[in-house]
Amino acid sequence: MDHWKEVLRRHWGITAELTQLDGEFDLNFLVETATGAGFVLKAMRPDCPAWLVEMQIGAMTHIAARDPDVPVPRVITSLNGEDVLTLKDETGAARLVWLIARLPGRVYAQVTPKTVSLMRQLGVALGRTARAMADFSHARLERDFKWDLMRAHWIAGHLDAFADPQRKTLLESDLAAFEAIRPVLDALPKQAIHNDANDYNILVAGDPGDLRVTGLIDFGDMCTGPRICDLAIAAAYVVLDQPQPDRTLQALVAGYHAVFPLTGPELDLLWPLVRARLAVSVVNSQLMSLETPDDPYVVISQAPAWRFLEGFPAIPDLLSARLRAACGHPVSDAAGRALDWLETARGGFAPILGVDISDAPLRALSVEASACPQDPFDMTAAEAALLGEESGAAEEIWLGYYLEPRLIYTAPAFRLGPWKASNRRTVHLAVDVFAPAGTALHAPLDGEIAAIENRTGNLDYGGVIVLRHVTPDGDAFHTLYGHLDPACLDTLKPGDKVKRGAVFCHLGDRHQNGGWAPHLHLQLALTIDGIGDDWPGVCDPDDIALWEAVCPNPAALLNLPDASVRYAPTDRTTVLEKRRAHFGGNLSLTYAEPVMLVRGWKHYLFDEWGRPYLDAYNNVPHVGHAHPRIQAVAADQLRRVNTNTRYLHPAQTAFADALLSRLPGHLEVCFFVNSGSEANELALRLARAHTGAKGMVTPDHGYHGNTTGAVAISAYKFNKPGGVGKTDWVELVEVADDYRGSFRRDDPDRARKYADLVDPAIAALTLREQGVAGFIAETFPSVGGQIIPPTGYLPAVYDKIRAAGGICIADEVQTGLGRLGKHYFGFEQQGASPDVVVLGKPIGNGHPIGVVITTREIAESFDNGIEFFSTFGGSTLSCRIGSEVLQIIEDEGLQENAQRAGAQLLQGLRALELQYDCIGDVRGMGLFIGVELVRSDGSEATELCTFVKNRMRDRRILIGSEGPYDNILKIRPPLTIGSDDIDMIVTTLDGVLAEAAQ
Repeated sequence: MDHWKEVLRRHWGITAELTQLDGEFDLNFLVETATGAGFVLKAMRPDCPAWLVEMQIGAMTHIAARDPDVPVPRVITSLNGEDVLTLKDETGAARLVWLIARLPGRVYAQVTPKTVSLMRQLGVALGRTARAMADFSHARLERDFKWDLMRAHWIAGHLDAFADPQRKTLLESDLAAFEAIRPVLDALPKQAIHNDANDYNILVAGDPGDLRVTGLIDFGDMCTGPRICDLAIAAAYVVLDQPQPDRTLQALVAGYHAVFPLTGPELDLLWPLVRARLAVSVVNSQLMSLETPDDPYVVISQAPAWRFLEGFPAIPDLLSARLRAACGHPVSDAAGRALDWLETARGGFAPILGVDISDAPLRALSVEASACPQDPFDMTAAEAALLGEESGAAEEIWLGYYLEPRLIYTAPAFRLGPWKASNRRTVHLAVDVFAPAGTALHAPLDGEIAAIENRTGNLDYGGVIVLRHVTPDGDAFHTLYGHLDPACLDTLKPGDKVKRGAVFCHLGDRHQNGGWAPHLHLQLALTIDGIGDDWPGVCDPDDIALWEAVCPNPAALLNLPDASVRYAPTDRTTVLEKRRAHFGGNLSLTYAEPVMLVRGWKHYLFDEWGRPYLDAYNNVPHVGHAHPRIQAVAADQLRRVNTNTRYLHPAQTAFADALLSRLPGHLEVCFFVNSGSEANELALRLARAHTGAKGMVTPDHGYHGNTTGAVAISAYKFNKPGGVGKTDWVELVEVADDYRGSFRRDDPDRARKYADLVDPAIAALTLREQGVAGFIAETFPSVGGQIIPPTGYLPAVYDKIRAAGGICIADEVQTGLGRLGKHYFGFEQQGASPDVVVLGKPIGNGHPIGVVITTREIAESFDNGIEFFSTFGGSTLSCRIGSEVLQIIEDEGLQENAQRAGAQLLQGLRALELQYDCIGDVRGMGLFIGVELVRSDGSEATELCTFVKNRMRDRRILIGSEGPYDNILKIRPPLTIGSDDIDMIVTTLDGVLAEAAQ
């Protein structure tokens, strides 16, 4: 190493530390100077020809001139002005030596997560590089060497190096596929290509949540070839260990095509070329490992390459169609011609119902517009039979949209993963024509029966027919007709001809058509390669581009404009722009990529495309989103009357009775308000009216609402940058955090020590003549970090406050109503007896309710002749909803479920805590749980927490983050959450933390 340090100092004037890098033949050293500058010193193998280095330097210089934004290394000239020097190594052998600037980042192979966004970025970088190299020339670019993918057939003579006959057979198959495409490949134009964009020659930088491609290095394998070979080489390494290589390729190709457009025939070659490159790689590694069994570098990519080759031996269905669609091409040349013909023939097809339906209305069945089915995981027979009625479909004939996302597809077959919150197929690939059962269907054009059957499963097609059609130019396409009367099977069979305008079947009733309201499912397919006769009628929202290309809008067959039946979803970007234009900038949005949620059920939420999310964050829907009993009570009361507390109504006293029956006997009086904020504001007034003092003691980083008084006791708000700061009538005490606070879990006296911190706060208020009106705290501080105070802390604090003349307020908005499992309220766990209890949003399950419950004595102190009135607090509607929430908790055993599910979750999280050093603490009770993330030095891992929260959202789980440093994952789902959902949280978090660990 000293030799090369001296070379660097003498010839480049650089003094630095060197670290040797991996390399197959050459010596490469990472150069790091004391000032932070970085370079790579390259000493080529002794027999390296000068033209090889000159060609690389020429290419990098050419690329930089053509496109300065392409991330390729810059050559550093030596002190004598030369790019390359001939110098001797330690053994006296002459080597070509040159220096390049180090690019930022680490090799792609070591980066996680390998997201779709990163794949697309890489495609853009590769496309720009190839575009810049398109006019580069060098006399030695035409090379005959093993890494030229055009010559991949060289491996045929070396397959006997594999003892495993299955592997040998697999490679023979890949070689045969390559030979089949060689004529097409040979006919493509050639250009200079990088030829080795493997996962160790691509650099990536940034935090895990914001990765970006920063470099393409090592031009030593440059040659001429079709540009698709260059892309295929990169793709061969990008797909490694990816569970969905087709989607990986889609993102890579889309990025490349965006800057250097690809043709359809080129895209058709990508898969066999990817496998050919990996076949070359494993054969080369095998041969070299036999020669040098102790050199790990030669087999560095062999294991993941074999995992891919053996795991995906066949071309994924519709891969070429997927790649073509990603680039805006027809799925085949014939498909493009057929689509053009359908456009020219629009308006001339026979009416499919025998009558003009151009004026038929459209009715939305979308996620956003329809509440059918009520349970998005269980479409009932009654709902299917009455489909569309909630949309006002009184007409005999009406239409359903193409590409409309719907939640009516609830069978397990539509789910695309192991969890209920996994992606599912929701997007409708047909146009529906609703009409009475028995309505005759007329063929829109001449066709031949390609398939006919009766699918008798519940919510299936019933009778279904596929017709094959041929355009005047000989291009075939197909149409599908579903939900038919299966009597057509008695008269038709595959191969039968159907003439334009002829009646060939009838709509079935719900006993014949899978259980649905009578309608026709009309679907068009430009290719049936990969789908055969079993067409998916709906697709994954993330695959719309593919399926719109395969099964385009069939409106032409109905003589309708495409736009008239194509679903137009609410655009998330537009909503975001309008929000920014019309709302205050301090109204926050969760997640780096905001999610738009339009439906909910229990502990699940759905976005505008029907993608499900497991809601492990929102405590407001305490008994679950869209609870049918809450819906029924609200609708019933709104049909009757909705008045306020100035009038008598039994619902008000019934709600009070229900609440008081669950609280200690000394709490006798209820005040109904609209929110937790209003409730805490009222609690302050009660404390001051009863004590005559003004001062309040409260834990640091607490949150009690957004009214003026509530913000004044919420350090989470007033201590933020731009906050008003602490008022002179408030004193803060340290949160009783026995993980990170002043007194830790190894201190048996920590509860008393934390409680003793109240004494100086009381003294400070007394000194300022504010007095002590009371103490208010979230019983278990939530925004403070999901803290469980040490047992005995709260009673000791209450004793001190009462001795000073104050009252004790328990803010149970986050912890009350059974969330803690073993305890209905948090103060019960502490063995404390508050003077005032505050309840908020969960008591209304989303309806705006707040409640203050206090003693008779305090209430009488407040009754000073000034009326207290909250216009909507205690409305008949609110009281009935609140009573129903309390009853549901009991009837459905939700407190018991909180204990059971919480214990399972804590067990799983604590197992992860043993596995990952970044988990500093797991704490909680019931379904009130925090996971504190830390750096290696034990400090708060804020950036990691942000990454984990956003990656969990990417994987369909919503969680929050809290704490003074925003480094604590907050998990507090609706109380309906089940065992499988807990498994999903733990399994997914495991995967995300594994990404972060790398």
